[in-house]
Amino acid sequence: MFYSLTGKLVYSDSTSAAVDCNGIAFLCRVSVNTLKKLGQEGSEVTLYTILSFRQDGMDLYGFANQEERDFFNLLTSVSGVGPKAALSILSSLEPSKLALSIASEDYRALTAAQGVGPKVAKRIVLELKDKIAREMQGTVAAGTSAAAAGDAPIGNSVSETISALVMLGYSQAEASHAVESLDPSLPTEKLLKLALKNLSR
Repeated sequence: MFYSLTGKLVYSDSTSAAVDCNGIAFLCRVSVNTLKKLGQEGSEVTLYTILSFRQDGMDLYGFANQEERDFFNLLTSVSGVGPKAALSILSSLEPSKLALSIASEDYRALTAAQGVGPKVAKRIVLELKDKIAREMQGTVAAGTSAAAAGDAPIGNSVSETISALVMLGYSQAEASHAVESLDPSLPTEKLLKLALKNLSR
């Protein structure tokens, strides 16, 4: 029903933000990471939104970017993970770090979120790791295609893995260090998984 809201930030607290759109203020539940990006009250903001229905009413959830909204949808698709738990996880982990934690099967990183225990964290990893891996592979493929289109040399599995890690927020040095001890003959997908495990240690 609502794709996004753009207007003046008129109120915020530790769990919510209100955006005035032409005289109507919409109260959205938000993550801590979204709150950090909104700025001061009175500033112009955009929140990407999801309207969630429950037995006794409805809630509007707001996100600073589409990536966070997409991860909210992914998390709530997991059995036993509701909007509150999803928002707690997104308050604890930025989307890129969440993707890395899931892809590397580091369920302990998810338990840092309030109200998320090991059982739920393991279920999230189990149900989402393949989806996340496919998305990360798609990012690598897109980068390779772009390089080919520009007549640049297409890198081997190692360079593709380093590129994927850099896109996910790691520095060039961190990414290079994570793959330097790995077998360069392995396919990119395998290298990426092993590199992520190295980085999560």
